[in-house]
Amino acid sequence: MTRSYDAIVLGLGGIGSGAAYWLARAGQRVLGLEQFALGHARGESDDHSRIIRLSYHAPHYVRFAKMAYEAWDTVERESGEQLVYRTGGLDLGPADGAIPVSLYAQSMECEEVPFERLDAAEIRRRWPPFVISDDVHGLYQSQSGLVAAARATATHQRLAEHHGATLLSNTRVTQIHPGSDEIVVEAGGERYAASHLVVAAGPWSAGILSWFDVRVPLEVTKEQVHYFVARELDAFALERFPVWIWMDDPSFYGFPVFGEAAVKVTQDAGGQPVDPDGRGFEPDDDILARTRHFLATHLPSAVGPARLIKTCLYTLTPDRDFIIDTLREHPNVSVAVGAGHAFKFASLIGRVLAELSVEGKTSLDLAPFSFDRPILHMSQPPKNYLV
Repeated sequence: MTRSYDAIVLGLGGIGSGAAYWLARAGQRVLGLEQFALGHARGESDDHSRIIRLSYHAPHYVRFAKMAYEAWDTVERESGEQLVYRTGGLDLGPADGAIPVSLYAQSMECEEVPFERLDAAEIRRRWPPFVISDDVHGLYQSQSGLVAAARATATHQRLAEHHGATLLSNTRVTQIHPGSDEIVVEAGGERYAASHLVVAAGPWSAGILSWFDVRVPLEVTKEQVHYFVARELDAFALERFPVWIWMDDPSFYGFPVFGEAAVKVTQDAGGQPVDPDGRGFEPDDDILARTRHFLATHLPSAVGPARLIKTCLYTLTPDRDFIIDTLREHPNVSVAVGAGHAFKFASLIGRVLAELSVEGKTSLDLAPFSFDRPILHMSQPPKNYLV
């Protein structure tokens, strides 16, 4: 027997759960399939927090970020849950750093986002834990903050089920049969059919796309975050300290205290390539050592015992731009790949995937995130992981 739905969502992490919610909210009969338990820690979405910000290197990302806040606001109003916490956000680094802060300033100016330019003295005055030399400068944007990641994913799932979606955990896809009118998915020993398929499979995206003879140069890396019991924990309280990003290579980022009685800090995109099915969960001592060295140099009062070390995965495109598109030969299949920085956009991307499914189009400009961009068709594409 084949059970029929309007849309099937593959993967119920941050983006997939968002898609299930927005599809069900639009009145669609939705099936969400997750190969592991809901809220599992094997992929990209699980943790207390993810940074959300309006500061980005390109105007189209700033526009996208504005809409991301609106999408989260809709979810918060419907659920009664606070998911976004505005702490302010600081982008800082040396004047000759590998990531030009000027690009972020120009993008925000282009999109009329207010921000402040800060020199090293002002950064030290506002946030005394920073130990920085006079050549460091930064940008401060007051609306930046964090999304309560695991809570947000669970909220999307709860609301999706409230609107009638069926969400199945521990149900691994074993076969996909493409079709122009309907797509049949075999999973967990059952057959399911739908007129539209949404692929939000994160590190397992390449395997799903292979059923449609689509190849994309994705690299999966094993990353990790650290929660340090800071010597002066009160200085990093949610109402006192911003989320921050060190704009250089290597790049580091951190949070005020949230979810654990500790400060979350790590290196961005510092991990090694892995097979998502075979990777281990043991800590990466090199990432830990680099992070501790950075803190000892620039944020010494955050140094302390590691209360918690969590591993996760990034699914990276060569240019680190998202993929949000439909398949050219299979327009009833829509795909999202988050490129290691999408959780802040998870609800918005879910909404866009729902629009592509229900209406066949979206009002958002998805050209920067298209399958057609040249770098995705190079045999050896150059990599740019500094976003």
